[in-house]
Amino acid sequence: QVQLVESGGGLVQAGDSLRLSCAASGRTFSRYTMGWFRQAPGKERVFVAAINRSGLGTDYAESVKGRFTVTRDNVKNTVNLQMNSLKPEDTAVYICAASSSLVVTPVQSLYNYWGQGTQVTVSS
Repeated sequence: QVQLVESGGGLVQAGDSLRLSCAASGRTFSRYTMGWFRQAPGKERVFVAAINRSGLGTDYAESVKGRFTVTRDNVKNTVNLQMNSLKPEDTAVYICAASSSLVVTPVQSLYNYWGQGTQVTVSS
């Protein structure tokens, strides 16, 4: 069992940066591929970024490539999402998730554990 708690959301202006963190419970954090997803009001939840167990492999949605960076710390049991050059269309609840997959994956059904999410609002 893995419990995930996100933090770092808030209200920022377009062009600003924000760093989200996800803290995981348990001693098996390094066994999970970690992902970030987001859900905007009235829309489906979509993939944002993922990082493999070692932290050496990552994947990003096209909409955030070059602006967002996902990292992890297997000692502190955390995964972070650095978001730069934020746009109003990045406004959403950002949700951390853990997958038993051996490789990074954008497929939501492969993620076993989910956090509650943290709100990010970008004003124009």
